Amino acid sequence: MRARKNEKVIKAFLIPLIFPVLLWIVHIGSIILDFELFRMGLLPRNLAGLLGIVTAPLIHGDFSHLISNTFPLIVLGWIILFFYPRISFFLFVFIYLLTGILVWIFARQVYHIGASGIVYGFVSFLFFSGLFRKDNTSIVLALIITFLYGGIIWGMLPGLKGISWESHSLGAFTGLLAAFIFRNVDPPAKKYDWEDEPDDFNVDDLEVSYDPEKNKFDI
Repeated sequence: MRARKNEKVIKAFLIPLIFPVLLWIVHIGSIILDFELFRMGLLPRNLAGLLGIVTAPLIHGDFSHLISNTFPLIVLGWIILFFYPRISFFLFVFIYLLTGILVWIFARQVYHIGASGIVYGFVSFLFFSGLFRKDNTSIVLALIITFLYGGIIWGMLPGLKGISWESHSLGAFTGLLAAFIFRNVDPPAKKYDWEDEPDDFNVDDLEVSYDPEKNKFDI
């Protein structure tokens, strides 16, 4: 049982590293090849910009931009995969694509790049899951997320230069929507070790005999 639990923790830690590593490969590769990727970003209401729904989260302006998204993606990905394993992959795809689609429809007609919309989607999902599910684990996770990432709400306000506040706010909306849709799926209920142990005792298996000479019961 302990080995299986350790395997679950390791798996939940390693899988969320895949996407951030891909982001670093793309960014470093673009520097080495001297290739400007921003034109592969998401350009709203432009047919060529439709490709950006898939490519924009992979592109970052500089290392500071990339680093600011890397650590939240790892931490939040670990939490989601560990506590919501059944829906974690679909949740990632749902937030990834729907955020991009909404940005393409509603955002300003400038190039939008970066994975911050996914970060906001993860934060929003974990927060609102605590409100919708109302189980102890989800509520605790919501409080932790509020403590760690409550300040990112300022990134959803317009006016900050060089910030795609639309990606942030629409990513947060997508996370809220996902929390509502999946509110009854994959509850993060705690399972105790003794629940997996076989029940060796069964009262029906007991054999009882009475010895009249000794005047006692033998079990």
